[in-house]
Amino acid sequence: VQLQASGGGLVQAGGSLRLSCTASGRTFSSYEMGWFRQAPGKEREFVAIISRGGSTTYYADSVKGRFTISRDNAKNTVYLQMNSLKPEDTAVYYCATDSLLTRVALGARGASSVNYWGKGTQVTVSS
Repeated sequence: VQLQASGGGLVQAGGSLRLSCTASGRTFSSYEMGWFRQAPGKEREFVAIISRGGSTTYYADSVKGRFTISRDNAKNTVYLQMNSLKPEDTAVYYCATDSLLTRVALGARGASSVNYWGKGTQVTVSS
């Protein structure tokens, strides 16, 4: 499976960005999709995960109420709408897919358990 993320950039605090990730090489609608991020000197962390059909979502506490994950199975694309951005949101953002993403969201598995990653996209939030 190949994942291609885009949409990162530089934004001022309080601003918004929308990340997109397009998947190919497998049946997109059959797998959970997620977004993770990694700041300099920190481990990669879960941000948001969406179920196969899009009806169930999970968010890290740090982004609840500000970020929204969605997917368009017809376009093989998952999105992350990021509003009210803060400097602490600065990181490289990665999209991912795997059958165990819900377990990652619930803390039963770590990000290192995820098998399929896209190349990251840098998000920088200035204060």
